[in-house]
Amino acid sequence: MLVSAEDLERHLDLVRARAVGAREGVFGPASVTWRVDREAAVFLGAGRALALQLAHPWVAAAIADQSSVFADPLGRFHRTFQVMFTMVFGTRDQALAVARRLYQRHTAVVGVLPTAAGPFAAGSNYYANDVAALRWVHATLLETALMAHDLVLPPLSHEERESYWSEARLYAALFGIPPDILAPDWASFVAYSEAMMESDVLTVIPAARDIVQQIFSGVATTIRPPLWYRALTAQMLPARLRTAFDLPFGEAERRSAERALRWMRRAYPLLPGRLRMVGPYQEAVARLQGQDRPPLATRWLNQVWIGQPSLGRTPDHQAERGPSERRKRF
Repeated sequence: MLVSAEDLERHLDLVRARAVGAREGVFGPASVTWRVDREAAVFLGAGRALALQLAHPWVAAAIADQSSVFADPLGRFHRTFQVMFTMVFGTRDQALAVARRLYQRHTAVVGVLPTAAGPFAAGSNYYANDVAALRWVHATLLETALMAHDLVLPPLSHEERESYWSEARLYAALFGIPPDILAPDWASFVAYSEAMMESDVLTVIPAARDIVQQIFSGVATTIRPPLWYRALTAQMLPARLRTAFDLPFGEAERRSAERALRWMRRAYPLLPGRLRMVGPYQEAVARLQGQDRPPLATRWLNQVWIGQPSLGRTPDHQAERGPSERRKRF
């Protein structure tokens, strides 16, 4: 089932009605979503989230065929976080606008699966706006952000996890995902995620393995992630997917991940908020304090996280480009 433009607008009407406020945005400062996503520690899970998404053959084929991940890896990192952080920390109108831009970008991502994988036949079509695929991508973002948060900070309580999932259902509407297909509570969401991890829907195709290997070897980005980060990513993945991606996790990797976590659990909570909190969150706080332009330090942090000084700036004009141009920037 594909998300149509009419579907998206219907779901965005729901977001508009339930958003905390025009200036506060969809979730607002009292939300668990802000509390989790403001932490720079969420980047600890970036490798895991990417690998889990690539484990879906449709996602892997789309990125391999149509993405700029190798030609412009930093740009893709910035575009991804710009979309996610605008949905979470932007104003209500900014969140709705970026949801529409993402939808338009996805409409151009259509292709053919080169090989059979799990339940998908060779030669079958894939679509970025497929509801089931979007649901999985949404799940990886939510679950991994919380997992990364809990690695270095006190874990959320059961009640907080329920609130986090309730907010996540509204977050899903920004992707055009119908609320009636989502898990009703946190326990049901965990059950869905675990079932997906074990199902053959997640089948690592050669293209997915190649992308992960190029990223973690530094070939794709010219910057090789440190051993502890590669080891931590492997540790956070289910064993069968870790093996399928050919990510080593022997005794040396286990010790490296454990050393890194011990150090971060001591040091991270002591960092000043200016370093701990991501730039888009700091921009949102400044906005709620009446500052229409982020402070200089926040603009610099935004450049690091989203490749631009402010959430309010449109990163590109993909919605106005033709399909052939949009395909190059997925």
